[in-house]
Amino acid sequence: MEFASIASYRGPGNSDRRSNKELPILLWWSGGLFPHFPGDTERIDCATSSCLVTSNRKVQLYKRTTSIIFYGTDFRAYEAPLPRLRHQTWALFHEESPMNNYLLSHGPGIRLFNYTATFRRESDYPLTLQWLPSLEYLLQPVAVSLEEKNRLRKEGLAPVLYIQSHCDVPSDRDRYVQELMKYIQVDSYGKCLNNKPLPEYLEDTATATGEEPKFMNFVARYKFHLALENGLCPDYMTEKLWRPLHQGCVPVYRGSSVVADWMPNDHSAVLIDNFPSPKALADFLKHLDSNDDEYSKYLKFKNHRMITNARLLEALQTREWGVNDMSKPNYLNGFECYVCDQENARLAAERAYKKAPKKNQPPKPKMAHNSHMGCPLPNPGYGDVQDLPADDGWLQIWPQDYWQSLDQAEGLESLIRHNESDPSLLWKHIQSMAVSRARGKH
Repeated sequence: MEFASIASYRGPGNSDRRSNKELPILLWWSGGLFPHFPGDTERIDCATSSCLVTSNRKVQLYKRTTSIIFYGTDFRAYEAPLPRLRHQTWALFHEESPMNNYLLSHGPGIRLFNYTATFRRESDYPLTLQWLPSLEYLLQPVAVSLEEKNRLRKEGLAPVLYIQSHCDVPSDRDRYVQELMKYIQVDSYGKCLNNKPLPEYLEDTATATGEEPKFMNFVARYKFHLALENGLCPDYMTEKLWRPLHQGCVPVYRGSSVVADWMPNDHSAVLIDNFPSPKALADFLKHLDSNDDEYSKYLKFKNHRMITNARLLEALQTREWGVNDMSKPNYLNGFECYVCDQENARLAAERAYKKAPKKNQPPKPKMAHNSHMGCPLPNPGYGDVQDLPADDGWLQIWPQDYWQSLDQAEGLESLIRHNESDPSLLWKHIQSMAVSRARGKH
């Protein structure tokens, strides 16, 4: 395969003067995400070294192909590139919801990878604040004044907004909201728990995923936004959290169990998990709704001097990738460069060790672990799992998906351990492990 004439991504630059034919190759296995530039191959010039990046699977078995990069949502155990070659590392890029692939939340699944870029802060290349464009985004003045919100309340607008069209998700958020609605007025738009139609000019609910001005102005009228993620996992936070903060509304949040670590201050969001019941939460929201001074405390972070979270400020200042920021690389290119520099360092260490084994140490193998992605077993949004009827739709889908993903992770690990070259043998390995488990041997 000829790499003489290809596109080039110029990162921070380096002193690597090797020709394209001499560079390590990084192969993107996930065609749906790559290429993110014209053509199927690109030279990347990173902080300390250079590589070729391609989506052409013809290079899979090349000795120069040192790492394969996977997009987590598209990663399937039965489609993995086998046999896994000893000279190649695997890298995982997964910024999306844990519900997209629970295989990655199990030890045997995440251990398949040497490098990771996920929403977890513990990953090698963290994407934790991927949905927060900038500090300025948080500091934008409130879109609708409290006086105007109070006037709209008197005209019948509910204090709480819920707008969701993705129902039946692992977090089981609709079950909780349905219970909450017994105790406080909630205007619910979209397909889930709908009790109010959207205006005709907003009937295309696809606007809910963007920041189209008419949609933003419509939802900014509410005092509180129910912000419940579709999957629960530490550090998984989306626009559902950051957008209300941007608009000057108070998010009523459930998602990341450590969300407080990233809030502007300790008084900017109402955390559902701090309340023993939906009724207790409703009573608190009613209290804030009727007390302007108490409600306003949740908006004080709009004054930059009231943003007291040093972790948040440092993360926004030091991250090397940008969100809608043309002055910085996007996180796809950033992660490619991370893998590129890591691989060049690994290869250099291997060469040094082969040349003088008594003088140099071999490179230490790098392996991801559960803190890079691991998300917990889905639980009901309200109530106990043992109280759900056997025919409950959520119960029949998500706990089963979670445990079946573990079977697939262990099955793929077994395929690799046995140096199999046919991924279709996955089901045979899963069945074999199930028999061993039944006999008490696994």
